[in-house]
Amino acid sequence: MQRFGLLRELWLFMWRNKAWWLAPIVIVLLLVAVLVILGGTGAAPFIYTLF
Repeated sequence: MQRFGLLRELWLFMWRNKAWWLAPIVIVLLLVAVLVILGGTGAAPFIYTLF
C-alpha cells in the first residue's frame, strides 16, 4: 500500500477539493512517464514509429 501512497494522496486531494481539472494533467504526466520508461527498453522502435 505504501507504493501507491503519492497517487492515493493526490486522488484524495482531488476528491475532497473537487479539483477535477487536475485529472487531465496527471494523466498526461503519467503517459509521458510511461513513454520515457518504455523508450529505454526494447519497445522503443515500436514507440518511435507511432510519432
